[in-house]
Amino acid sequence: MNIDIFKKRRRQATIVAAILIALTLFSMFITEYDFAKSFTSIPKAIIWMFRNFYPDAKSMTRLPSILLKLNETVFLSIASTTTAGILALFFSLFGSKTTKVNNILSTLSRLTASAFRNIPDAVWAMIMLFSFGQNALTGYFALFFVTFGVLTRAFIETIDEVSYEAVEALQATGASYLEIVFQAVIPSGIPQMISWILFMIETNIRSSTLIGILTGTGIGYTFNMYYKGLNYNAASLVVIAIVLMVFLIEFVSNYVRRVVL
Repeated sequence: MNIDIFKKRRRQATIVAAILIALTLFSMFITEYDFAKSFTSIPKAIIWMFRNFYPDAKSMTRLPSILLKLNETVFLSIASTTTAGILALFFSLFGSKTTKVNNILSTLSRLTASAFRNIPDAVWAMIMLFSFGQNALTGYFALFFVTFGVLTRAFIETIDEVSYEAVEALQATGASYLEIVFQAVIPSGIPQMISWILFMIETNIRSSTLIGILTGTGIGYTFNMYYKGLNYNAASLVVIAIVLMVFLIEFVSNYVRRVVL
């Protein structure tokens, strides 16, 4: 019997692998993707980067303006993440099985979170462009909507995992809904919620570079401007500044997680 199961699993794995290979070859044919050419181009790209894509003395004079735009991007990411986190907390209370008010609100909260989470931030940025044009508000809302969806889902799971026993204990004493939320749910789940917010700040700083190119704001716009102007030395300085800032934010985030958790 066990031999039959192994044969069945091997046959299923072979069929799935064959389908994936067929889909890959079909996609390469449709997009005219040349596998060999892409790999042979890598050495040329590396040589080009070493010859052109590095900061020189002239590009260093642009560092203050680059740091100003980078700070703008970081603060925009923090603002969109924290405000989305506050709204996500309310929706997660309604969506959680532990703290739900009724099944209708719970389902609506979960569906709303799922809808906002599954639309990429780049798509949100393009949608918001029609309403707000190229400005910081467009980037803010693009990050806000995705962060709200992700955090709502994460907070629902956090509340379901860590608060159940404490909620049951307070319910047994006749505590009200608000007493349960403020004395059991939030104190039990706040370390994990802070950890999720810090994670989304890191993610949004990376995403905001691409969104800035689309919305014409922040460090993404600065990079795009230098790159399209063939000022590769300044563009490389922007990339280095972004990488260093991401490492710094990650270091601070990890330190806060160690202290809080």
